[in-house]
Amino acid sequence: MEASCNLSTKGSRPLRVVIKLGTSSIVDEKSHEPLLSILSLIVETAVKLRKDGHKVIIVSSGAIGVGLRRMDVEKRPKHLSKLQALAAIGQCRLLSLWDSLFSHLRQPVAQILITRSDIADRSRYLNARNTINELLDMGVIPIVNENDTLAVAEIKFGDNDTLSAITAAMVHADLLFLMTDVDCLYDKNPRTHPDAQPIEVVEDIGSLVADVSTAGSSLGTGGMSTKIVAARLATSAGVTTVITRSSTPGNIVNIVKYIQGSRSSSSLATPTAGTPSTISDESHPHHTEDLLSMSTLSLSDLDRSKIPLHTRFLPSPNPVRDRYFWILHGLRPHGTLFIDTGAHKALVGRAGLLPVGVVDVEGVFAQHEAVRICVVKKRAAAAGEDGKLWDGPAVEVGRALTNYSSAEIARIKGHQSAEVESLLGYADSDYVAQRESISLLRKEAPGSGSGTPVAAAAALPAREVLAPSTTAAVEAADAQGSGGDEREGDGGAAI
Repeated sequence: MEASCNLSTKGSRPLRVVIKLGTSSIVDEKSHEPLLSILSLIVETAVKLRKDGHKVIIVSSGAIGVGLRRMDVEKRPKHLSKLQALAAIGQCRLLSLWDSLFSHLRQPVAQILITRSDIADRSRYLNARNTINELLDMGVIPIVNENDTLAVAEIKFGDNDTLSAITAAMVHADLLFLMTDVDCLYDKNPRTHPDAQPIEVVEDIGSLVADVSTAGSSLGTGGMSTKIVAARLATSAGVTTVITRSSTPGNIVNIVKYIQGSRSSSSLATPTAGTPSTISDESHPHHTEDLLSMSTLSLSDLDRSKIPLHTRFLPSPNPVRDRYFWILHGLRPHGTLFIDTGAHKALVGRAGLLPVGVVDVEGVFAQHEAVRICVVKKRAAAAGEDGKLWDGPAVEVGRALTNYSSAEIARIKGHQSAEVESLLGYADSDYVAQRESISLLRKEAPGSGSGTPVAAAAALPAREVLAPSTTAAVEAADAQGSGGDEREGDGGAAI
């Protein structure tokens, strides 16, 4: 293709682009009629990106909305069985609509339906990733949606914003576009505050001050707050995340060209007076080397006045990927391990979790199930009136897959590893959790004592502290053991 040749000759590498569309972007909120004009533009945009050499994934909501139209139901029902039935009816018609529109441009598509239980199972997670990788290699555009026909509350992602972030992380995407009904994030609600200022670049989501009062439509489940949560997940995995208007999907191409046109991370700095300024290459070394920075174009080649308004979330310079992202975000924790500061320091130093470092255990879980890891201050004396063996707040610092059940850990906590066999009658491991089965929420200096309060733990970007060589070895072993192909995507190397 001519466009692909142009991209190649200019030195830009192909990107993996995930585009997430909500129900309100696909069907009319009142009539439930498909919004063919927007869908057609999305199709044209995706095909143009493909012709430019990029690989595209669409995360599409709308099955229930299309089902409502097919069955002439006016309002979204509340009963789960009816919702699942409508999803079953609407999903086949939705994919048929996508396939029909893409077929006019001779672009093949494929359907991928996922539930959280698929992500929680390591083999199925790898199989989903490998299937998507293979489809992209074949030139196919995968269309991903949650399998609402089978999903129940316990195994639902909750919204497709979260699903799109997990999908983007799974395939090592470069860009995630979260399409919505506004151009970008604002510091105040622009509908009620004419002086609202756009937020064009977000470097630290933790310090973000923005209006998130925009709720999801009556047909969907998301809103602006869920998009920020999705951006947090995606950026923690090294994925640049963009919020922009869904009614003008052609903006995606211009935004991709603008970002790709930067020869360094200078285009990703905080803008001044509405225009992106520059930052040094040293401030984002991974960004310069690994993210959208291989084009020989300069910013002067692009007319900045034509750059669509959007909000861009910068990726973490220390991304969590593959098995460690899966442990943090793919699994629901079944309990909590409370550890002392010494054990936390050992984890940051890349050691495993020994029984002696465990202060207390909460919840009921089996061997190899996921748990939270929280740091506490151990009491010098026996348990207090509240029955707790520790003082102060519990600070969540990561997640782990345990070698022992909750009942077993309750018996061996605080003891030396040499005592495990005498306490249990057997010793499967010296460790409560091996280091390769532990993923930390943030990178900290050993002994710093800082961390994440349990109530706010999910709101922080995850940053792994393992060395690259350690992670590579773990991923290789994991791929061999599962029979899956842990190959890297075009979106970046595994850490």
